[in-house]
Amino acid sequence: MTSEKKWIENLEKAASLLKEADALLIGAGAGMGMDSGLPDFRSTGGLWRKKRSIFWLWGRSYASMSNPGWFRKKPRESWGFYGSRLLEYRAKEPHKGFQILRNWAEERGLDTFVFTSNVDEHFQKAGFSPEQILECHGSLHYVQCSTPCHDGIWSIKNFDFQIDPKTEMVKGDLPTCPKCGKPARPNLLLFGDPDWLEERMLKQRAQFEAWQERIQGKRLVVVECGAGTAVPTVRMRCEDFFCLEAPNLVRINPNDIQGPFGGIFLDRGALESLQAIDRLVSPSRI
Repeated sequence: MTSEKKWIENLEKAASLLKEADALLIGAGAGMGMDSGLPDFRSTGGLWRKKRSIFWLWGRSYASMSNPGWFRKKPRESWGFYGSRLLEYRAKEPHKGFQILRNWAEERGLDTFVFTSNVDEHFQKAGFSPEQILECHGSLHYVQCSTPCHDGIWSIKNFDFQIDPKTEMVKGDLPTCPKCGKPARPNLLLFGDPDWLEERMLKQRAQFEAWQERIQGKRLVVVECGAGTAVPTVRMRCEDFFCLEAPNLVRINPNDIQGPFGGIFLDRGALESLQAIDRLVSPSRI
């Protein structure tokens, strides 16, 4: 962890960028949800270790659980894993850091977009418009046919999963395709996944590209929260907007903190870091 002096210095730099900005790109990985009580994937308390005992019981690894073929072969196991995650996403509330980001966007009139690998829809739940969000790996709140027999994508917002607490399998109804009746699968990019239907994500990407055109010439600040290096999609996308002549990247991550020279690095959690910046950006709110 950086020294207290360096921490304060970096907070002041981040606040200064936000005070001068016209546009805001928010990047978010799994670490963003940890302060909401959601696990990340690979840390000590992450999802892979949290579910390790059930993976052993089923004789499968996390990678195989995330293979689209298993929704055709073992849908009750697969949906037991993903359905329990969806129920957790529904039950948890986004932490106050989401509201801080919204406040910056709205109070300072920042033209804002969210680029996230998270599939929990907590940005939407926190009040961000769907038109300003790109979920690069899809959303667990939407499904498609596991075959797929057609290119439809539909919401399971009101689907009620019944999970057996002993086996962690679905014991009630499963989401099924309305055309062929076979099990549905999450509209997520899984491992080894040639069948992911990208239409929903591509629509979001078109909105993201239109936003990029719109902010040309504006002073952009990039605030990246909890994006790791194992699957670096979010980190790489945020670095695409890094400006060497006028560094504009604020990377918040307690572990994977390295980045381009001139970036501002805060090696603590998302909520703690965002609250600390906000005390400098909007002292009247304290």
